[in-house]
Amino acid sequence: MAQAKKRKRFFEVDMPILGKETDLQAYEQKEIGGRIINYDLTRSLKGKSMILQLEVKAEKENLVAHPIQAKVLPYFLRRMIRKGTNYVEDSFIVQCENSKARIKPFLITRRKVSRAVRKALREKAKEEILNYVKDKTTDEIFDDIIKSKIQRELSSKLKKIYPLSLCEIRIFKVEKK
Repeated sequence: MAQAKKRKRFFEVDMPILGKETDLQAYEQKEIGGRIINYDLTRSLKGKSMILQLEVKAEKENLVAHPIQAKVLPYFLRRMIRKGTNYVEDSFIVQCENSKARIKPFLITRRKVSRAVRKALREKAKEEILNYVKDKTTDEIFDDIIKSKIQRELSSKLKKIYPLSLCEIRIFKVEKK
């Protein structure tokens, strides 16, 4: 006897951090739980190439996607670096209100600077980010990164050491919930 063939259907997934919804295809709704969505934010951020990774979780009867990583694409950063400039990058784990996360800031100076200035920028950036993040949840931090709120505040604080042409959070990734 021939068995009835199952058909894939589309299920709506809500992305509250972006205020949007998307459709994912599967046989049943429970299969979608745990899937990872890569969402390109380039058009909504006016050319700043960023990818947001979201993990889908089933909450009651709804599917909700929560962010797990925000990443600025390398080609955007390479385009921003000009001859006669220096860049400063760092990587460290921070304790947020509800999880641990890895942050990788990326700074570009306007001209070539000494190693001491680069070290001062790196240390001040780490200190400011640690102070900013300690009393915020990961969802609030993702929202601030997408809206460039952290980057503006950090740039204005680091301007006192040396003016920057670019101040970005290259990667923000949730390590442990």
